[in-house]
Amino acid sequence: MDLSQNTALGTGGSGGNGMLAAAVNDTAAATAVDDPKQNLNQVINSIQKTLGLLHQLYLTVSSFNTASQLPLLQRLNGLVTELDNMVKLSEKCNIQVPMEVLNLIDDGKNPDEFTRDVINSCIAKNQVTKGKTDAFKSLRKHLLEELEQTFPDEVESYREIRAMSAAEAKRLAQAQSSLPNGDVKVKAEL
Repeated sequence: MDLSQNTALGTGGSGGNGMLAAAVNDTAAATAVDDPKQNLNQVINSIQKTLGLLHQLYLTVSSFNTASQLPLLQRLNGLVTELDNMVKLSEKCNIQVPMEVLNLIDDGKNPDEFTRDVINSCIAKNQVTKGKTDAFKSLRKHLLEELEQTFPDEVESYREIRAMSAAEAKRLAQAQSSLPNGDVKVKAEL
């Protein structure tokens, strides 16, 4: 464990006795930022700090005697404070975990199985959709061939109208995505 972890766990700077100083408080909770990644990082840090406090509490309880009652109470108070902090920080995070993932974890299985199953399901649905799309394209092509044999002038007029509307749609799309200096806008990723 490095010095920064010791300090975060309350073991550095307090004589190495593992006591959690009352003045040690996360300033991350005081300076709440609405950035989802920042909020998640704060919750992760709070979880890590809580795990450290639980470890310290385990050590205190495993070697408990009447002289260690005060340190035990201080560690319990520190744990309660950190759990309260964790709850407050977690309220800012909007993370939704599917129940299937939690059930897999409860069953002792790897949650990556859920991800693999979801991806395989998406691939299967994508193939079905692609098949339907190809079938409609084939139907459209066949209908145009049949219509061209029966109504050649109307089909030629239809194709001209389609070409003009496609060119207009392309022009509008390019106009919306270009800046006055001619550069193209790029969507910012979140």
